Amino acid sequence: MGFISSIIYLAVIVGIIAGVWKTFVKAGKPGWAAIIPIYNIIVLLEIVKKPLWWIILTFIPLVNIVVVFLISIELARKFGKGTGFGIGLALLGFVFYPILGFGDATYDENA
Repeated sequence: MGFISSIIYLAVIVGIIAGVWKTFVKAGKPGWAAIIPIYNIIVLLEIVKKPLWWIILTFIPLVNIVVVFLISIELARKFGKGTGFGIGLALLGFVFYPILGFGDATYDENA
């Protein structure tokens, strides 16, 4: 039972990383940034055109929840998706990042 759970967990993690990697590549950023802690947040802030000092907000309890939602909604908007998709990115990233990365959504810098 533990082995099967580990395999499923590993598959979900690989799916998330692949989805974020492809999302970064679509936005013109290096895909490998998805696997570097803290740097991936910096790249995400660059994609959504938020100031880099927002990274400090991601370390403040409760404030970080609001910031994740704001970043996710703006990321969805940059890829032509709606607010609901952004909320999905924040709450169910393991489903929505692969959809964003491997789907037909294109990055619009001016959105």
